[in-house]
Amino acid sequence: MVQRINGWARALVPAAIAALGVAGAANSARAEDAGRSFEIYGFAEVDAIADSARVDPAWQDAFRPSKIGIDDQFGTNGQTSLSVKQSRFGVKGSLPTGDNGKPIDFKFEFDMFGTGADAGKTAVRLRHAYGEWGSLLAGQTNSLFMDGDVYPNVYDYWGPTGMVFYRNVQIRWTALRTATDKFAIAIERPGNDVDPGNIRLIEQYQNATVRPDQKYPDFTLQYRHEDKWGHVQASGILRSVAYEVQATTGGPWSKGSETGWGINLGAGIKTVAKDQVLLQVVYGEGIASYMNDGGMDLAPSAALTPCLPVGGVPCAPSLSAKAVPLTGVVAYYDHYWNSMWSSSIGYSFTQVDNTNFQATTAYHKGDYASVNLFAYPANNLSLGGELLWGKRTNNDGSSGDDVRFQFSIKYSFGTKL
Repeated sequence: MVQRINGWARALVPAAIAALGVAGAANSARAEDAGRSFEIYGFAEVDAIADSARVDPAWQDAFRPSKIGIDDQFGTNGQTSLSVKQSRFGVKGSLPTGDNGKPIDFKFEFDMFGTGADAGKTAVRLRHAYGEWGSLLAGQTNSLFMDGDVYPNVYDYWGPTGMVFYRNVQIRWTALRTATDKFAIAIERPGNDVDPGNIRLIEQYQNATVRPDQKYPDFTLQYRHEDKWGHVQASGILRSVAYEVQATTGGPWSKGSETGWGINLGAGIKTVAKDQVLLQVVYGEGIASYMNDGGMDLAPSAALTPCLPVGGVPCAPSLSAKAVPLTGVVAYYDHYWNSMWSSSIGYSFTQVDNTNFQATTAYHKGDYASVNLFAYPANNLSLGGELLWGKRTNNDGSSGDDVRFQFSIKYSFGTKL
């Protein structure tokens, strides 16, 4: 009998140890999974668009005042378009980094709205690609100079012209983060939009090459306060807006730079239920690259007093570069009639203080206004119509405007793993 008990003990002890090991591993896995999350999300959207006037064909599926034609520039009649370019796909989540360590939060998101070399095409366009560990964020996401929460509830892909709206590659440090307040600083990828203006009208610059010079990163900072009534945000930017000019092919390059800067103030004020007032005012010099639509960072300026010819040879005016001043305003109201219906109405503009040596066709001002009615007949489904008006005004005062109607249907999806 004793031998039989000892035999059972010899068989049960390893099994118990193995069971404890399995339980320990399971507990460890559960502890690790407790800090892990993964979500797939996005939507499929179709936009049916009809314009009263002609816009740049490469930008027909977004309403940008800077792309509105003047004097039948793109044709005489408005066009109709159907697009799925707004459709979006993304993943986001959080990964643990070890015992008592801060998790790594990540996000990767793209849509199908081609820009740059892919303008006018249905092509993959990266929106977000970043990771964040504690106070350190690295990758591409909304610039600190931007307040994304003042973007109204509109179907138009591009949105208000006077809004700071730029997703940029950056390294960000969040120095303060509480339940209500946040302060962060970042270095961001530079990108200068240099307008050569009328310099090629000067004899020695007829074949000049003008290009941006991006030697230093942009520096941005942001302070944000959130409360039950909404939020306020103040953002700033400091940047070097530089250029290079080659007067003749193969000749020497001349360089120069100006200091760009800007201040952006935004607010979202809750009123009744989910309703909110969205406001933003931005002003700066050399900040057009961060605006949602229109403008230029740097442009030539000529001396106001004419130069005197020497030996009967005409002389060129004295030229200098100028970081172009720009003002942007957004004012919108999002209203929810009930759980089934919503509307948004508002106005926005961008205005450029053009230099005296820019072309007459240079962009001066863009106006943007819209009103809509959306329905939410089922979970993950929204549809509705939007009426938009936009106007482009050039440096010489010439202008063109467009009225657009857009009907959109959006099917959203998402799951957490």
